[in-house]
Amino acid sequence: MATTARSDFQLQMMGYGLTTAEIHYHLPDHPSLLQLYIWQEYDLAPHFPELKSFLDYWARELDGPLHSVRVAHRHLITPAEWRAVDREISIH
Repeated sequence: MATTARSDFQLQMMGYGLTTAEIHYHLPDHPSLLQLYIWQEYDLAPHFPELKSFLDYWARELDGPLHSVRVAHRHLITPAEWRAVDREISIH
C-alpha cells in the first residue's frame, strides 16, 4: 500500500477487502503453549501483501515463533453494489 494515508472507502474502491488473520504462536518462555493474536486490515486477495509484510515483521522482530495462520477475506463493496449515478431527481 502507498505511504499516503487513504480512507477505507478509497481502499475498497481500489479492490482492497477486509482481511482477518488468526495467528497462533508459541509463547517464548513456554514453547509448549500457544497464544492467539487477531490481525485485521484492508488487503488485496489472493496475494495479501499487507499480511505478508506483517508476518515478515513478526518473524524478524518478535520472539514468539509462528505456529499457524488462518485467513478470512471479504470484499465489502462489490461491483453489483456500487454504481455511478448520472441523474439527479428533485422532490419538492
